[in-house]
This record gives sequence, C-alpha cells and structure tokens, in this order.
Amino acid sequence: MAKQRQIDIYSAGCAVCEDTVKMIQDMACPSCNITVRDMTDPEISNRAKGLGIKSIPAVVVDGQLADCCLSAGVNADVLRTAGIGTALS
Repeated sequence: MAKQRQIDIYSAGCAVCEDTVKMIQDMACPSCNITVRDMTDPEISNRAKGLGIKSIPAVVVDGQLADCCLSAGVNADVLRTAGIGTALS
C-alpha cells in the first residue's frame, strides 16, 4: 500500500486562500492527500491555534506547520522542500 502525505490547508475561503489551494493542487503528486480546513468552524480554528497558525492561508504538512507559514506566508519553494509534489515510496 502506498504511503500518503497529509496536506491540510487552513482557509477562510478568501481569494488568497483559494489561490493557495489551487497552487497546492497543481503541485501535488499521487502521494499527496489534500484537505481544506474551514477556519470559520470553531473546532478547526482551535486546532489551528494549537498548531501555531497565526494567519491564513496556512499549510500543514504531515502535522507540521510549513516553515513559510510561520512568518512570511505561503511559498511554493518552501512547500516543495516540505515534500509537496514528491511521491512517497
């Protein structure tokens, strides 16, 4: 059975968030399982706080907030370094 990389995108549905969702969908490989998390849901918002998310959109890869989302915002190169788009074997 193939392994899966879990990618969670924390979004409020704004245009910037939707652009991030599209970028990650375009980058994704068959090993990427993408879930968009709705920050208007209080349960999701609380989970986001626990992950250290302070602004959205934010991307979490395998349970870890992507480095680009710690301060500067979503960045494709940093997300590739986190493994998005690279198949797991």
